Amino acid sequence: MASRPLHIETPLLRTAADYSESGVPLWLKLDALQPSGSFKLRGVGLLCQQEVAKGALEIFCASGGNAGIAAAVAGRSLGVPVTIVVPETTSVEVRERILATGAHVLVHGSVFDEANAHAISLAAERKAAYVHPYDHPVLWDGHATLIDEVVRAGAVFDCVVTSVGGGGLLAGIVEGLRRNGLSDIPVIAVETEGAASLNASITVQQRVMLPAITSIATSLGARQVAQHVFDLVSQHSIESVTVSDADAVAACLKFADAHRILVEPACGAALAVADVHAGLLSRFKAPLIEVCGGIGVSLAMLDSWRARFL
Repeated sequence: MASRPLHIETPLLRTAADYSESGVPLWLKLDALQPSGSFKLRGVGLLCQQEVAKGALEIFCASGGNAGIAAAVAGRSLGVPVTIVVPETTSVEVRERILATGAHVLVHGSVFDEANAHAISLAAERKAAYVHPYDHPVLWDGHATLIDEVVRAGAVFDCVVTSVGGGGLLAGIVEGLRRNGLSDIPVIAVETEGAASLNASITVQQRVMLPAITSIATSLGARQVAQHVFDLVSQHSIESVTVSDADAVAACLKFADAHRILVEPACGAALAVADVHAGLLSRFKAPLIEVCGGIGVSLAMLDSWRARFL
């Protein structure tokens, strides 16, 4: 018998047409309300469940925040210890939130790639399971459940808007569309300027490695998208767009005022499209925006970003 998922089915809300400059009603999938604070629990939870079912007694994961806390929440539910390796750029607040969930936190390296290599090495030494934050087919299968839920709710939508970091969420959305017979529905993939590795790769038609992440949307801070995600661009209708950090922050504040929910700038990037790229979204009748959430936000942080950008 299949194990019960660790994620929850999240609410699906409909905005009024005048909520954004696009002038069309928007479906909002509220994955910010997952127990881990973001969509990540969908895929990470499933992968952790499968690894434990195969006999794993310990889990290692490298993350700048959201995948790490998802793994920590999963480990707590499954009764196995979890160690999250974070780069030095991970804020003290995020480290403390992961610790509060019951996981061990190790700080290693100046960028994610170094933290990730260390996590892989430690997992191999200890014969533990290693959980990648975005590049694994089981993760994509888990993230696809958000589309399953929207379809099951009977909502009719004609495009999906999602933020992109390493691309795990994008891959899951494409998988969800495919398995629900909706392969014709396009996806608008959004990145912030300074973290736009997918957009840069599409421009030159090959995967590129960004020299650095300069956006405040650090949850989108994969310097290179997964190969599978880059390949999807030639297999599915995916339109890549970018927004500024200021655009993302403005969208976070607008969303908080309207729905009383805090989300990271990484999530605000997707929300910003309805205003910043209003002409693009107005081509559709019922866009679906994945409100992916994120733990790297607080009232104080929103205030500081407002003062800095707006």
